[in-house]
Amino acid sequence: MGSKTKIIVLHMKEIIYTAVFAALGILLIVLLVIMFRQDDSSSGTTGEKQYTPGVYTSSLTLNNTNLEVEVSVDESRINSIRFSNLDETVAAMYPLVQPAIEDIAEQICETQSLEDISLPEDTPYTSQMILDAIKEAVGKAAVE
Repeated sequence: MGSKTKIIVLHMKEIIYTAVFAALGILLIVLLVIMFRQDDSSSGTTGEKQYTPGVYTSSLTLNNTNLEVEVSVDESRINSIRFSNLDETVAAMYPLVQPAIEDIAEQICETQSLEDISLPEDTPYTSQMILDAIKEAVGKAAVE
């Protein structure tokens, strides 16, 4: 019962090549991770809008009646959109105005975007005027 001893001969050149290739592979993986990771500190430069916190208004005229669209924002979000001076007579004259702004405001607050807003079919023109007034107020809030 003899045991057979195996002798392994390694050339120093092969060990050096293996170490260099392993180091290059690790370096490549580290560089790829650094290049493609999400960086939270530069969120302002990645396209996320930044706002000056506050309440901004824009006027909207419906048949000689001025309405104020009020947009409330903080540093990175649109918090609320509403009419600031909608009284009973205007609501009675234009009964679909309040539901239209509520629908638009809900979509904007959910998506935090003024793009791809679906306007109500029963008030497309009034809703477009409301959306334009909201864009104007948000434009006042945007940090440039």
